Amino acid sequence: MADNLSDTLKKLKITAVDRTDDSLEGCLDCLLQALTQNNMATSEKIQGSGILQVFASLLLPQSSCTAKVANVIAEIAKNEFMRIPCVDAGLISPLVQLLNSKDQEVLLQTGRALGNICYDSHEGRSAVDQAGGAQIVVDHLRSLCSKTDPASEKLLTVFCGMLMNYSNENDSLQAQLINMGVIPTLVKLLGIHCQNAALTEMCLVAFGNLAELESSKEQFASTNIAEELVKLFKKQIEHDKREMVFEVLAPLAENDAIKLQLVESGLVECLLEIVQQKVDSDKEEDIAELKTASDLMVLLLLGDESMQKLFEGGKGNVFQRVLSWIPSNNHQLQLAGALAIANFARNDGNCIHMVDNGIVEKLMDLLDRHVEDGNVTVQHAALSALRNLAIPVVNKAKMLSAGVTEAVLKFLKSEMPPVQFKLLGTLRMLIDAQEAAEQLGKNVKLVERLVEWCEAKDHAGVMGESNRLLSALIRHSKSKDVIKTIVQSGGIKHLVTMATSEHVIMQNEALVALALIAALELGTAEKDLENAQLVQILHRLLADERSAPEIKYNSMVLICALMGSESLHKEVQDLAFLDVVSKLRSHENKSVAQQASLTEQRLAVES
Repeated sequence: MADNLSDTLKKLKITAVDRTDDSLEGCLDCLLQALTQNNMATSEKIQGSGILQVFASLLLPQSSCTAKVANVIAEIAKNEFMRIPCVDAGLISPLVQLLNSKDQEVLLQTGRALGNICYDSHEGRSAVDQAGGAQIVVDHLRSLCSKTDPASEKLLTVFCGMLMNYSNENDSLQAQLINMGVIPTLVKLLGIHCQNAALTEMCLVAFGNLAELESSKEQFASTNIAEELVKLFKKQIEHDKREMVFEVLAPLAENDAIKLQLVESGLVECLLEIVQQKVDSDKEEDIAELKTASDLMVLLLLGDESMQKLFEGGKGNVFQRVLSWIPSNNHQLQLAGALAIANFARNDGNCIHMVDNGIVEKLMDLLDRHVEDGNVTVQHAALSALRNLAIPVVNKAKMLSAGVTEAVLKFLKSEMPPVQFKLLGTLRMLIDAQEAAEQLGKNVKLVERLVEWCEAKDHAGVMGESNRLLSALIRHSKSKDVIKTIVQSGGIKHLVTMATSEHVIMQNEALVALALIAALELGTAEKDLENAQLVQILHRLLADERSAPEIKYNSMVLICALMGSESLHKEVQDLAFLDVVSKLRSHENKSVAQQASLTEQRLAVES
């Protein structure tokens, strides 16, 4: 065979010069046979023989052997090591020219050759790009799209595969195809050829490629992709095929317009059916499919319109089914159920309806099942839902009397930052009422844990929420006992640091809390305020032109409140506050200017 192949390659070189089609055809048949028997070894021989350059001259539109030459190139380009040599041998430009042929076999083999050369090859893609190959293929897809004869469908499959290999994991080439308008054509293809498994599969992989790109979402949204995918999804029985559709649905469903289209096309009903079928199975692929279906369900609820459509005033079938997931024994469904409730709880109307209809008790029961060695993702999701539900003012008292704070405090010992973060957020949302703030603010265990978390430098979210909750406990309770608990637990320094936060809202919350401390329990907090260098920080805030008006205003209120302490009063005098404050009398903000006059009088009297 080896000798035979060497002879064929020699003969091919001579025949290529003479251009005798008959003997040329015999040589090509011989090569194709050798490639079928041992592709890699034959490809290595071809590369070593220098015949690749000869192929470039054989790719002629009018020759009867052109399709076979392209077929040989397609076969050898299945090997990674042959792709760059094909580019270097100058084969791309003549192959791209052949895409203008009217001969279906030539087009088929040329599409295969270019697709294989582009597979995982930057050089191949780049050469096809420079030769303008993509546009010709996109035009072919457009013109062949409606033809359903087997030959046309085969060609469409090859061209889809070629574009897929050309653009896979390459953002700029994917963007180029999108600009060429390939998306509406592919969607149309999927609709017309949904009976053809190979072509459908190619379309799905192409969608999967393009759907990752943000710029593709708008184009997809202007087609009937949602309807076509849902139709296709309903037909699939095999797990692998459904998985392929899922892989396209997930990135597309990140777009709000497409979320709504998918909901209107009946995807949710399909997902609920899958959940029902797979919930009791312990087969690995069923567990995976249950997760994918419930995750996608939660994703659809992230869109405001799609979420509201499925909520249906709290009477909707989908909402009721999702509710039934929460008491389930399946962790994945518990998680999806809690996340879905958190997503439904994105406006006051929904939150009020859900709290009035007993959702809080269901979430507390769920949390109760996960206190000891619980599932962290379920804890996090259930706390997220409770936090969102606590936002409307009318819900706070109802949730407090339902025992939410007690349920949430069970997770104080958690060492997981995501759980800590949501726990803090939920408590902060609930303590607008003075009584609740006082009750929590006197809870030594809670306050000590907050002070500890105020130092969680690796977790900015937990640190920020802890500071905000400490401040909120003082602001809402206005209680001496709460202040004493926070002083004894070492919380004062954190409130002072919070006054220097980059977020104005946090600075403000800290200054108001500190003013209350100074007004109610200055003697108890005096030493800690001194050690935290509060006076120096206030001087900086007032002198800094970038400080917001409300920061300047509250800093001056606090200065006046500190005058009741001898040691802090002395610090104020030493820092020449009068100079800074008198400048603020002409501040453009009236409240700041007014407070500056009052503060100046107070400083002058006390000096």
